[in-house]
Amino acid sequence: MEMSTQHGNFDPKPSSVVGSGSCLYDLLCSETPSWNRASDAESTSWILRKDTWRSAGPQGRLQRLLNESGNGICADCGSPDPKWVSLSLGVFICIKCSGVHRSLGVHISKVLSVKLDEWTDEQVDSLVNLGGNTVANNKYEAFLPDNLKKPRPDSSIEERSNFIKRKYEMLQFLDGNEQMICPYLPHQRTSSSSTPQDCSGHQFTQDKKLCEKQPTKHRIGQKFRNSWGRKGSDRNKSTKKSNSLAGMVEFVGLVKVNVVKGTNLAVRDMMTSDPYIILALGQQSVKTRVIKNNLNPVWNESLMLSIPENIPPLKVLVYDKDTFSTDDFMGDAEIDIQPLVSAAKAYENSEIWESMQLGKWVASKDNTLVKDGIITLTDGKIKQEISLRLQNVERGVLEIELECVPLTQ
Repeated sequence: MEMSTQHGNFDPKPSSVVGSGSCLYDLLCSETPSWNRASDAESTSWILRKDTWRSAGPQGRLQRLLNESGNGICADCGSPDPKWVSLSLGVFICIKCSGVHRSLGVHISKVLSVKLDEWTDEQVDSLVNLGGNTVANNKYEAFLPDNLKKPRPDSSIEERSNFIKRKYEMLQFLDGNEQMICPYLPHQRTSSSSTPQDCSGHQFTQDKKLCEKQPTKHRIGQKFRNSWGRKGSDRNKSTKKSNSLAGMVEFVGLVKVNVVKGTNLAVRDMMTSDPYIILALGQQSVKTRVIKNNLNPVWNESLMLSIPENIPPLKVLVYDKDTFSTDDFMGDAEIDIQPLVSAAKAYENSEIWESMQLGKWVASKDNTLVKDGIITLTDGKIKQEISLRLQNVERGVLEIELECVPLTQ
């Protein structure tokens, strides 16, 4: 059996993934990071160790990743023991920075909890391939100005928001040679320019300027999100102001939303629909997967949102996914999460583990509830089951489970 100099034929990663993240994967899969295997026996031993590492399960592998150098502190502010992850950026972050990441949108940073979310092997593989905090910071902070200090664990939300947006959304400190983010490098390179130049060199400066002018995948998303506000100058100003405030909000907790299922949803295609759901809380929004050809879809999908200090209603919007046209509206609803948050605050330090009813959101003609939304204490967790009648549409009911999570988790 022949092994390549970086990884063997049994490596589950896509062959297109190379670089530092790939090396980290091999380091995690073997006790001795030796790229050249001297014999078949050694190669077999390496494969067995790799299989043993994968057999630890997603949570076990995730914990080992946390123990790797650089991952034990928040990638953005340095707070110890981060419990959150940006899956799309490959960084471990603290609870305070995670709120800012959510405000960027999932097209930039998809945030998951190390402990509260259920991880899959594929998600852990993706995180491993991105390389961890050290690799990500080398990439996104490659040109961090000497006079700019990173946020500290005790920094204000404004300082965190400003830095994180500049780092991941505006990409102001990004390595100019990063091919994955900026594919529009000039074609007229001579053979002498193939050698990397010093960052003060003229050729690099020109490349970087050209790169900054090109729309990256992040900037495309931002441009698309804000394009609706360009029709009127007043509306555009308010949109910019709103976007500038996104992330500069103190959070009082987290709400875990389990989208269970939909019943008798509206038809938007010939005889059926391809529904998905968007959840919005303040400046944040998250989206479920699309379920094809189903008017009674079952998602059982959990999504997480940060709860702002001034608690807004949780907005639920249902759409039908279309490939060649604008997605069709399938109804909406609002959920008042204030009673749930109040109950969670009252019992945050409680040692009661017996199941009990704490309150309820009473169904009436003034709201969208099909039945009373009972708030319960179950296994030390504050939960609420809600059945919603969709509004502004001919029919449809959603079943949703809420859980209020304190910031300490």
